[in-house]
Amino acid sequence: MQYSKSVNVVSFPFHTVTFISHTLVNFAPSKKQFMKKLENKTVFITGGLSGIGKACAIAAANEGAAIVIADRERGENIKTMEEIKAIQPKALFVECNVSIYTEVKKAIDVTIDTFGSIDVALNNAGIGGKAGRISDMEERDWLSVINIDLTGVFYCMKQELIHMILQQSGVIVNMSSISGKVGYAKSAHYVAAKHGLVGLTKAAALEYATDGIRVNVICPGFIDTPLLTKLDLNNNPDRKKVIIDKHPMNRLGSAEEIAKGFIFLATDDSSFVTGAALNIDGGFLAQ
Repeated sequence: MQYSKSVNVVSFPFHTVTFISHTLVNFAPSKKQFMKKLENKTVFITGGLSGIGKACAIAAANEGAAIVIADRERGENIKTMEEIKAIQPKALFVECNVSIYTEVKKAIDVTIDTFGSIDVALNNAGIGGKAGRISDMEERDWLSVINIDLTGVFYCMKQELIHMILQQSGVIVNMSSISGKVGYAKSAHYVAAKHGLVGLTKAAALEYATDGIRVNVICPGFIDTPLLTKLDLNNNPDRKKVIIDKHPMNRLGSAEEIAKGFIFLATDDSSFVTGAALNIDGGFLAQ
């Protein structure tokens, strides 16, 4: 509107004025151009207080999504939530142990009650577990990893899908690992769980493809996160070099790089992608 007034004041030949008016109108930005990729969406993230989960939560908040973090109560929950709320005030923390089905159900029920929908889910909670050969591994050590890294994702997907079916829309992104595609000695529980996530993702993608629901999985390489810090690599430079050298790009990845892949899978940028396992690994799996 304002553009037309400024043009009309100037005395140009009629056809020139018409041309300029049309040009200005065509270049006037529409509301859609200003919309963020996850505006008016609710993103539910397990294990979102630190590392990859936190980076994905911040990235989703920057894209306009309401954020729900479901995680175990830890010291960093207040600080992390303050960071997210500084970007997106519509953010909520729900205490949840994903290996307990009733807690998962409660967390997702709270999400629906608070924000009205669950549009995107990132099932990211996981642990590494105690290293050891299979013959030496205690049952409790096996189950501690399987219950969180695999069964916990099943619990989350079950509840997420119940609501997404009703909506006839939704996106689920699971967080596996390069260990979901290759083996690692002394990590049978973790490798089994992460391989299981890739299979679970593919099965779900096929089951719900006609319900408007997409299901994909990310397989990160070694990422510089608190989980990797537990390996004490900074105090063991030789071991750190061995891990870095396994990546053709000759470095560790960052949580923010994984978050970019998550945003791609979470939005309409990947509208024809389901059942995919996205490697973000610096070339590790190409070898």
